[in-house]
Amino acid sequence: MSDPAPHHVHHTERPLTRRAVIAQAWPIMIGQASVPLVGLVDTMVIGRMDDAAALAGVALGAAIIDLVFWSFGFLRMGISGLVAQAAGAGDADEGDALLVRGVVLGLAIGALLLALTGPIMALGFVALPAGGAVAGPARAFVAARFYGAPASLAGFAVNGWLIGRRQTRLALVLQLAMNAINVALDVTLVWHFGMGARGVGLGTAAAEWAALAIGLALAIGPGGARPRALLARTGLGVVLARDRLARLFVVNRDVMIRTVALLILFTWFASAGARLGAVTLAANHVLFQFIAIAAFMLDAIALTAEERIGHAIGGGSAAAFDRALRLTAEFSLAGGALLSALFLAGGPWGVAAITTDPHVRQTALAFLPFAALAPLVGAPSWLLDGVFIGATQGRALRNAALVSTMGYLACDYVLRPFGDSGVWLALLISYGFRAATLATQLPALRRRVIGSRAVASTGVA
Repeated sequence: MSDPAPHHVHHTERPLTRRAVIAQAWPIMIGQASVPLVGLVDTMVIGRMDDAAALAGVALGAAIIDLVFWSFGFLRMGISGLVAQAAGAGDADEGDALLVRGVVLGLAIGALLLALTGPIMALGFVALPAGGAVAGPARAFVAARFYGAPASLAGFAVNGWLIGRRQTRLALVLQLAMNAINVALDVTLVWHFGMGARGVGLGTAAAEWAALAIGLALAIGPGGARPRALLARTGLGVVLARDRLARLFVVNRDVMIRTVALLILFTWFASAGARLGAVTLAANHVLFQFIAIAAFMLDAIALTAEERIGHAIGGGSAAAFDRALRLTAEFSLAGGALLSALFLAGGPWGVAAITTDPHVRQTALAFLPFAALAPLVGAPSWLLDGVFIGATQGRALRNAALVSTMGYLACDYVLRPFGDSGVWLALLISYGFRAATLATQLPALRRRVIGSRAVASTGVA
């Protein structure tokens, strides 16, 4: 059976303005900012129990979960870029089919992870040893989080699909709903039922399942995807055809390598803190909440760039590419400078609010300036990630991540005599490695856009 003709929708795209960037980015920014705020609440719920070991256990467990779950982050990043390109090319059917493929893949991979919880945990704690009083909370947290693996990975695809379709307000509703459920469950399970680190993990896992149900309802609501109509016309065999699934994996193979490389970097950062003791590990985890807030907020600009760049490439418009890059770069750099200033000014209050342990507080305040610099130093790399994800240029992303991670590991080794200052300096330097590597690839990426415009005008495939 041959594929039916795709449903194409053609429309004229208005030139991008700063107002349009803001309109598209602000819902993502609020939603993205709420993601690390949930991690911040998790940390506060444990941190205010005056138990540095429990806080360190959650920090170590979170590093392992991030390493495992975000290894499949291509289900978010790849889907959004491909959906944006399909929209730019006017292929509505392919955009809808990508939602089905992404959700099915996410559920399948997540179910496999859940079935392999034991071996994965064993390997994780070999890579990141949890000794003494830290081991129990860390293992309890990780085991509980795996119950949400299928929903978490399928949720990546739903979120990426909404962003790729420029439906950022729906993505905001989804994120806020998940975070509200997560916070309520964490506080209830930890403070009311006394479940400790396991309660934090179970609360997040339950919230991920609730968010998947809400996300699917939003995605296929009025004006959304048409999975039933699509399946009625094409059948499940076409939507989940082996060649289409293979293409999704091929396109995102390098994105997966990129994600794993960066997760190794951040996992090593957590391990470097653990090397210096439980108090340093806990203090670094507290400070990393500031970096997470900055990264997720500035990701709103990167995600806007991701969709706009993908749309420009789908339509073969070099002018739209140039304008999207310039305007999003303006907002990204200004936002990074503002967040750095805010963290320097308000950081001491934030540290005091997160943890009551005096030793953790003292250590965190000593290294606050390093964390405050991260938004300004990291902004270019975060933006360029969005640009190359939107262009589905996995090879460039892979290479930049590998350079960044290898450079970080080398810096961490060289700077070890400087203690935790060396740990933080190595992290900041790694952002520069990643941004510089991607920046060298921008001219070739722009030439690709011009080439795609020429192909579109001649009809030569």
